[in-house]
Amino acid sequence: MLYYSTRGMSLPVSAAGAIAEGMAPDGGLYVPEKLVPVGKEELAALAGMPYAARASSLLALYLTGFAPGEIAACVDEAYGGGKFDHPAVAPVKKLAPGLYVLELWHGPTCAFKDMALQLLPRLLPRALARAGGEREVLILVATSGDTGKAALEGFRDVEGTRIVVFYPARGVSEVQRLQMVTQEGKNVHVVAVEGNFDQAQGGVKEIFADPEVKALAARLGCRLSSANSINWGRLVPQIVYYFSAYLDLLREGEIRPGEAVNFVVPTGNFGNILAAYYARQMGLPVHRLICAANKNNVLTQFIRSGIYDRRREFYRTISPSMDILISSNLERLLFEVSGRDAARVRSWMQALKEYGHYRVEEGVLREIQAVFWSDFADDGATLETIRRVYRAYGYLMDPHTAVGMYVYERYVEVTGDTHKTVLASTASPFKFNSSVALAVMGEEAVAGRGELELLELLSAFTGLSIPAPLRDLARRPVRHTLTVSPAEMKRAVLEILPAGGRG
Repeated sequence: MLYYSTRGMSLPVSAAGAIAEGMAPDGGLYVPEKLVPVGKEELAALAGMPYAARASSLLALYLTGFAPGEIAACVDEAYGGGKFDHPAVAPVKKLAPGLYVLELWHGPTCAFKDMALQLLPRLLPRALARAGGEREVLILVATSGDTGKAALEGFRDVEGTRIVVFYPARGVSEVQRLQMVTQEGKNVHVVAVEGNFDQAQGGVKEIFADPEVKALAARLGCRLSSANSINWGRLVPQIVYYFSAYLDLLREGEIRPGEAVNFVVPTGNFGNILAAYYARQMGLPVHRLICAANKNNVLTQFIRSGIYDRRREFYRTISPSMDILISSNLERLLFEVSGRDAARVRSWMQALKEYGHYRVEEGVLREIQAVFWSDFADDGATLETIRRVYRAYGYLMDPHTAVGMYVYERYVEVTGDTHKTVLASTASPFKFNSSVALAVMGEEAVAGRGELELLELLSAFTGLSIPAPLRDLARRPVRHTLTVSPAEMKRAVLEILPAGGRG
């Protein structure tokens, strides 16, 4: 299996090369030369397997060049050993007749990013060994909140790796911030950026392309790579949990073999819902993919109109992991729906860079709208949805999942679609406890209280246990205090590179 750049100006690479490099030299994203079909008989066989075995079987379709035993070992390290607090790893809960919640937050940082970022640190050193040359890898990450902590935890003290995480100084929750700045590990660095996520993400992309950084890394025998979902090694594990959710419904008799379902995905950088699209293209019976956005609704506008326009006000919302105006993984979808036309993808991405917007042709838009539907929820609707779902079902949702729930209800109102639906739940409600507590307990109960105090109050009110990774945040020492402007991100990396593992 070879991997090609979405921009068509770089040579194809192996699966190991795609994971080791992260981003193609021409600025594009790697995609597999083909999507491997999974037939009905294979689905039936997978249905009887636990999550890890499903993952090993599906990942082997794309991670050619890795021995099956290597993949299985990586999967066992990622999902075993008590790292996830639920035996199913990604359990499916029935919320109402025909509506299910896929809980993706049972890992060590209480967010869906763990599903991939527990696996990537196991794959990357093996990929580097195959790629040859460099002695170590420096991983650069921009985060809107959850990716950063998950990547830090996944790569902590992994031999031959170092990681730098950039996060918007005022664009994450207090719990997310504390998770990152208290991170242990001799190879980890955390840097706050005085700006929003798009500025942090743009800065990381510029660092990857910067000749001075590349030259210094080469002299030091170090390769630059990424743990963001631009890296195929981050994206491919996410395909697994869509298959797994479907297979669980099949095994429990909730759906018939071959019955199509919808998936609702709260979406910012488009990687999570793109994984569902790839699963659909591989043969998973999926009817529609419902893209749920918050007030930064650039994706909703695009799916409705074919116009992608980042020239808009940026909003800080109570669903901060979705506060994004440049959705990097959309480039992969454009590559697929344009008939893998790299020249057109290059022109759209150049227009986005130079002018801040682009428009796709009607034929491309029709391809997208045949699969995707989108709407958005503002903060008021999100809070009301958390409150209403808790009162109706006794189920506590974080703000991102509540955005998905609100958009799903809008979808049913508009379309009348009765297909059974799975809602991807992307974070523990305790990670965003100030908003969740406000929704279910009321303004008076939470007034003047900080996030750490609200953890205890929310637990007492709901009877739910605080997840273990969040319980003692207040007692952990702060280890990372550096703050830079977007223009200073490169300098930070240049200073960290020669320091070796002396984090």
